[in-house]
Amino acid sequence: MDIGNIVSRIFYGVISLLIISTGIVFAQEALISVQTDDSIYNEGNTIVISGEVATIVGDTPVTLQVLFEGNLIDIAQIKVAQDGTYSHTIIAEGPLWNKTGKYLVRVLYGEGNLAESEFDFTPKSESIKTTTNFEVDAGSYGTFDVEYIIKGGTVEDMIIDSNMFALIVQIDSTDEGTITLDLPREFIDAKKQDGKDEIFIILIDGIEVAYQESSLTSDHRTITINFEEGDSDIEIIGTFVVPEFGTIIMTIMIIGIITVILASKNKFQIKI
Repeated sequence: MDIGNIVSRIFYGVISLLIISTGIVFAQEALISVQTDDSIYNEGNTIVISGEVATIVGDTPVTLQVLFEGNLIDIAQIKVAQDGTYSHTIIAEGPLWNKTGKYLVRVLYGEGNLAESEFDFTPKSESIKTTTNFEVDAGSYGTFDVEYIIKGGTVEDMIIDSNMFALIVQIDSTDEGTITLDLPREFIDAKKQDGKDEIFIILIDGIEVAYQESSLTSDHRTITINFEEGDSDIEIIGTFVVPEFGTIIMTIMIIGIITVILASKNKFQIKI
C-alpha cells in the first residue's frame, strides 16, 4: 500500500476522533439551555424564562437564580416537562428590584450543569425628575409662574378655580411620585383671620391628602405632595387666589352677609 495513502488515512482518522470528542464535550456543556423572552425590562414587566435539558434526570428540577451584582434577587425550582423543556414566569417588581443595570439569569440542573443569560432592567424609581416653571393663566389679571419639581409624572396644566380659592394642578402620573410646588403668596395663600398662616386643603381626585411644607418666606410657600400612579387632578385650596378673583368673591360674600343681617333686623324688629 502506498505510504502516502496510509498517512492520509491516519491523519483524517485523528481529525475525525478530535471532532467527535469535541462534539461530546460540547453536548455535555450544553446539557441545559436558558433564555428570556426579551432583553430589556422595566419594573412591573413579566419576564418569561425558558430552556431545555438534553437528558432528563428523574424528577430533578431546574434551579433558577436571578442575580444583580452577585446579590440574589429571585430563586425558584422549576419542573422539567417530559419533552425536556421548562418555563418560569417572574414579575419584575418588589423591594429587591430597585436598581438599574444588567441582571443575570442562572439555571442549574443536576451536578455541574449550568447555563446563564442576561437582561437589562430599569425600575420606576429611576423615572426622570423635572424641575421647571409653569405659567398659570390668571385671566384678565395676566399670568404668574409656579416653580415645581415632579418625579413620577409630568405636569399637563395648572388652572385657577376662583370659586374654590384653588389652584388645580393636572398631572399625568406614570408612577407613584411627588410634586413640590413653590407657591407665590401674591397669587395664592391660606391665612387665618388674624393674618397668620393657615394650612392648605389638598385634594387628589376629590380625596383629601396630607402634604409637607418645607419652606415659608414672606413671598412664597413651598409644599410637597405625594401621589399614586394614575392620579390626575391635585387641588390646592387656600383662602385667597389671585387678587382680583379673591377681592371680587370676598366683596360678594360681605355684601351677602350684610344683606342677610339687615333683612334679619327688619324681620325681627320690635315696635314699641
